[in-house]
Formats: sequence, C-alpha cells, structure tokens
Amino acid sequence: RGVYSIPMAEYALSGVLALYKKQRFFTENQKARRWEKERNLLELYGKKVCILGCGSVGTECAKRFEVMGCTVFGIDPIVREHKNFFCIYHTDDMKDVLGKSDIVIITLPLTEATRGMFNAEVLGVVKDGAVIVNIARGALIKTEAVKGELKSGRISAVLDVFEEEPLNKDSELWGLDNVIITPHNSFVGEGNGERMSNVIMKNLGNYIEV
Repeated sequence: RGVYSIPMAEYALSGVLALYKKQRFFTENQKARRWEKERNLLELYGKKVCILGCGSVGTECAKRFEVMGCTVFGIDPIVREHKNFFCIYHTDDMKDVLGKSDIVIITLPLTEATRGMFNAEVLGVVKDGAVIVNIARGALIKTEAVKGELKSGRISAVLDVFEEEPLNKDSELWGLDNVIITPHNSFVGEGNGERMSNVIMKNLGNYIEV
C-alpha cells in the first residue's frame, strides 16, 4: 500500500494539465518550427474534481488537485470526513457528483461490482467538457461506450489502462486529439524502490515483534 500512489497522482495531474494547456498542439508546432498562439487554454483553478476511490492513490490525487485550487469530491463505499476532500459521498450518489465534476479520476479496484462500471449510462451523465482519467484498471470502463463519447468530442480522457492490453494498433482511440494514451505506465517513479523497501522492512519488523 502506498508504494505507487505518488507517481500515479502526479501522472493524473500532468495528464489533465497536458489537455488543459493543449500540450499536443504546442509540441506539434515545435516540431514544425511554427510560431502559433492558442487562446483556448483552461485553468485548473476553481474546477470540481471527482475522485472515485479514496484510498492511498485517491488521497494523493486529492492532495495535488486541492493545492491547485480545485474543489475535490470523493466517491467511496465508506462515507467519512477527510482533510483532503471537500466531501466524500457514498457510491450510490456517484451519478449526481459526476454530473457536476469537471475532472473525473478513477482509482477504484477491479471487482465484480466495479467491472464495467463506466458503461454508456454512467458516461452519459458525465458533465460536458469533462476529463476522465483512468489510472486504475481498464475493465472499469467499457471501451466502446467511452470511445463513442470521445469521438463525439463531448468529453476528453487520459487513459493509462485498457480493457485489452496492449491497446490494439487499429483502435480508433490512438487517433483522437482529445485523448492521451500511455501503456500502463502511470505507476513508474524513481522513489518506488525506496518506498517498497520501507514497506518490506516495516512488515518484517511487525512480524518479528509478533
């Protein structure tokens, strides 16, 4: 627990910022040595963020978006107060929160209850213009359902995981400008080794004490 939370949270923040600040547009212009301004950039400040799953990864995400001036809501089976969340709602209230959130970050575990949770019905209530970030498991989102929403341009996405991995080379997702795709890579960070060692040593210490 907690070994990969920091790089995953940083990935979520950087992915949303890359979309908000049109990083792809400027990268392509740099390659072409083209000087062209873009006036349609967005700010994180004041945005509403919904984080599904308020465990270690979700909490690290909440810390980073909160400090950027966002209002952070949580969705979790256990309703509780938490200093990094404006409010944590029960899973049953998910649709109401999705409808008012500018950014949706999925950090839920994959279970029989959560498999395919983001189907056409749920994606349909997501706020227009929202960004969906999936750093959990690909099977939480129905690929065909999210593809339809993305192709319409109604929402954008940062996707690190997919129902089938690796993502098929023929998938239409590759060619969409409103999608950032990475190969299940969000957990990578240079601090993982030290954090893993600390967890192992703590567990060994607890075992010896018992």
